[in-house]
Amino acid sequence: MSGVTTAEKTITQNGHQVKLYVMKPEKVSGKTGVLLFIHGGVWIVGNYENHKRLLRDLVVGSGQIGVFVEYTPLPTAKFPTQLEESYAALQWVAAHAGEFGADGKHIAVAGNSVGGNMTAALSLMAKDRNGPKISYQVLLIPATDASVDTQSYLDYGTDRFLARSFMKYGWDLYAPDAKTRDNPYVSPLRATLDQLKGLPPALVITAENDPLRDEGEAYAHKLEQAGVDVAAVRYNGTIHDFVLLNALRHVPSTDAALRQIADGIREHIAK
Repeated sequence: MSGVTTAEKTITQNGHQVKLYVMKPEKVSGKTGVLLFIHGGVWIVGNYENHKRLLRDLVVGSGQIGVFVEYTPLPTAKFPTQLEESYAALQWVAAHAGEFGADGKHIAVAGNSVGGNMTAALSLMAKDRNGPKISYQVLLIPATDASVDTQSYLDYGTDRFLARSFMKYGWDLYAPDAKTRDNPYVSPLRATLDQLKGLPPALVITAENDPLRDEGEAYAHKLEQAGVDVAAVRYNGTIHDFVLLNALRHVPSTDAALRQIADGIREHIAK
């Protein structure tokens, strides 16, 4: 891909073996920050190959080095494996970023769909465990609750890019019991305000015609109530994962969203 170079690396951290892809912008001077990216795909169908163009756009746009987490998909493993692997990646990046020319003290985390879910959960986990500092969290059209019964699910859960039935299938595999679904690391929207206090600044992007719209916006509102610095933006006239889909790459809403994300990452990593 133009404008970047990519290397594959498998790490071992906290007993987890995780494959990472390190993507560097070709035009960079000095040490950059790190963009840790957690992919979507309902924990089933996502991977580096179908997310690399999105990561490339964010790396080039923000000028930061991207690290893509290739976590274990469903049904091979369920919660908390995928999240613990992502946390292991965060810890490794914080300790080893200098090896690939980055500063491990300046990390942004971003994810789309269920990757947005795990980005929110990872931010909570890092705070709870006094783990590596996250400078910025970017939740792109995120899943924030294991229920699939919001109005936007009813309005847009069929005949769209993301089907309600597929999300329900993914949730049933990832977190099959009610007790697990109440865990804020599974359903961040169910976290208390006290649990949300002190989280890193957040950007929450939703799409008008998306089953996940309502829960994403509800989570942004709850972050605001908890005193978190949050920006919530709904892109009208578009669908779930619009920033990911190559067919929508050059429509104005995608261009605008990618610029907004890259600008936010660059601004917060520099602090």
